[in-house]
Amino acid sequence: MTPERCTIASASGNVFAFLWGRDLVRPQEFDGAQAARCLCPRGHGLCLDGIFLLDDYTPGRPWEIRHWDADGSFSFCSNGTRAAAALLPDDVQGRLEVISSGESATLDRRGFEVGLRLPQGPGYGLSDAPEGLPFPAVYAWTGTPQLVLLVPDTDAIDLASFGPPLRFHPALPFGANVSVLHVVTEPGAGSSPAGVAKIRTWERGVEGETLSCGQGAAAAAAWLAERYGATTWDILPKGDDPLRLEVGPTNDRHWTELWLRGRVRCGGASGGGENRP
Repeated sequence: MTPERCTIASASGNVFAFLWGRDLVRPQEFDGAQAARCLCPRGHGLCLDGIFLLDDYTPGRPWEIRHWDADGSFSFCSNGTRAAAALLPDDVQGRLEVISSGESATLDRRGFEVGLRLPQGPGYGLSDAPEGLPFPAVYAWTGTPQLVLLVPDTDAIDLASFGPPLRFHPALPFGANVSVLHVVTEPGAGSSPAGVAKIRTWERGVEGETLSCGQGAAAAAAWLAERYGATTWDILPKGDDPLRLEVGPTNDRHWTELWLRGRVRCGGASGGGENRP
């Protein structure tokens, strides 16, 4: 069964289809994995990064949403969760709790600028990357596995050949999104105290390079904060919209208040949101 109506929204270049559970003719028959495999893959379908199924939002209660990757796998997606906020009624602003594919996070909606506080607590944080990698690297669990490598120049990396072997690295039982990162401006070197870095990501589930990976950027910022001591980073993905990362206090490489912020864009009205760029 494929969806009969959906809304398209994006965040930092990642584009998703969103469905409201109330709009499904036979919700008990909805197969999110099948719908994602039909709509998303590159070369056919709509070339989306994933699809979401949204419950109605009730003030005072966590908003429950679910996401499937292009290959049909069920996973937490931070940029897609931010983009989902564009579909809420316009009067829903400020902070609201969300359970996204089973992960607890916080959204901070201010018009079409939406922040997301990454899941936190035991198990979420940085750890050592596998040995023998070609560049300095870190592994992170953000709700999904992330491998970030610090390279001299992200544009010089042939990510189509570099990414897949690391995405399936034998030391990583869940595989990983593979991000390559380089620092453009060190913290305090320009007019802003924030550091600036570029990032590119080869994403599992999509099995290709995407225009952005919110969790990869968050893992990168947490690692850069550890390396440089600066807690604010502007991360430049391949997509047009930059990401602002704010890293809160850490304890033994486990973060708190790790915020991912940036613009979201909605391609249609659903659930009360206006169709605005």
